[in-house]
Amino acid sequence: MKNALIAAVEAENIKAERPQFQIGDTVDVHQRILEGEKERIQIFNGVVIARNGEGARETFTVRRIVQGEGVERVFPLNSPKIAKIEVKRTGRVRRAKLYYLRDRVGKATRLRERAAKPTDTNASGNASGS
Repeated sequence: MKNALIAAVEAENIKAERPQFQIGDTVDVHQRILEGEKERIQIFNGVVIARNGEGARETFTVRRIVQGEGVERVFPLNSPKIAKIEVKRTGRVRRAKLYYLRDRVGKATRLRERAAKPTDTNASGNASGS
């Protein structure tokens, strides 16, 4: 059980709009980079292999391959430096952590596409058949 004071401080730091993504999704993380006086957005895209923590301390790990070498970055979900997170592709996985992707190379790192959630079939015309 959390301390009420800690919960109150964390509630202030949680972003209002939280992106919906899961383990196995391919995402573009738009990160604000400050270079001197100028600010720019840098995009890091890859597969989400882990999510850790809860509340204001929640983080997620994104992995991608750059010039044949695996690169992983851990991003705090509620950081003000994260401009936005775009889900490019959804992956169908059966694990909470995808650390096994570290040992795989090439096409073996591909994940199956997760099927879109089915819409309400009764409202789309099946009920009018009788």
